[in-house]
Amino acid sequence: MSLVPIGTHAHPISTLDRIGFELGWDYAHHRVCPPEAYAQAPSPLRDGLLAGQATFGLRTLNATRHVRKWLQLRLHAWLRGRSVELTQVTPNHLAQLDVSHCPITRVGLSVATLEGSDSSIDRVRNGAGYAAGNLAVMSTKANHAKAAHGFRDAIRFVKEVEAGALGGVNGLTAAQWARVAVLCSFVEPLAHDEACALPLLVLPPNRLRLFNPAQALQAFVSRQLLVPGWSQRVSRIEALVPGKPAQRAFRDFFQALLPRVLEAGRNITPMEARWAVEDAWRNPLVQRRWTAFARMLSAEQCEALLRRATAKKLGTGVLNQLTDAQATDGWNLETRGYVPHTPAADEPAVLRRMEAAGPQMLLAI
Repeated sequence: MSLVPIGTHAHPISTLDRIGFELGWDYAHHRVCPPEAYAQAPSPLRDGLLAGQATFGLRTLNATRHVRKWLQLRLHAWLRGRSVELTQVTPNHLAQLDVSHCPITRVGLSVATLEGSDSSIDRVRNGAGYAAGNLAVMSTKANHAKAAHGFRDAIRFVKEVEAGALGGVNGLTAAQWARVAVLCSFVEPLAHDEACALPLLVLPPNRLRLFNPAQALQAFVSRQLLVPGWSQRVSRIEALVPGKPAQRAFRDFFQALLPRVLEAGRNITPMEARWAVEDAWRNPLVQRRWTAFARMLSAEQCEALLRRATAKKLGTGVLNQLTDAQATDGWNLETRGYVPHTPAADEPAVLRRMEAAGPQMLLAI
């Protein structure tokens, strides 16, 4: 048994070490203790925790449910070497992602029951980090089933289940895997023709970034039916469509979509209304007419139509258009969402905190 100093840094501090220290510091700042195994074991996280506790004492910030979720997300990411973009991914951002039901299984979400219905945060695009635009809330069951699978995998699983795979794949049915496929497709750049051919089996979660203009237009039009006054807005959108043939095709599509949504009735909850819109896309006629219309436009024309409709305030929510660089800011695509293993010499504030913490003497057995 010997005493080992762990608070000094003779070697360059890695990015992962810096992240662990900052995480421990934030645990202390909110007066939340990490799980005991991580709070006691020698690590940069424990260094940051002890330094933060010495700095803040009882002058700490309120630990709301979303603060705790934010710390937990960062801990799990750090343990796996996954990156978390912290400028935009804040407790407030996570609160905006909250939903009452899983978008994949449609079960009501629970909290901390250790059941498959528990709420969890998923990186929709597995080859990217925890960053704004790449996160969605779903059940633990759906999250575990999806795992590292993406759009192409989910499409393959749908075919396997439909071909007779008993009990589904990873516990999900064909319909549920189809929703996973569409969800993943939103954050995967696809050829325009392929994006036009996908049904909107799940509406994009809040704050998710849509990479394919055809799907952005598809969601923009579909969401009209969730807010009163849709008839006038849809007529105005139709008038913005370039060319009479495309306008007729748009009208044919919407006339196929509308009755399938109205079949759900009027006295339904907002969530049931959302499901009614999603389920309407299971109808082959709706999808055929949408594909015929959407392929009459280029990706650039879809974007232009969205800009014009937004400028005329025809949207039912906030729509921001981003450049490719802005859309993937903080995603760490070059490392497939893992923390780059480089020295963190560009973090002077963190280095000062780590040096100020001084040597921490721990028992090493």
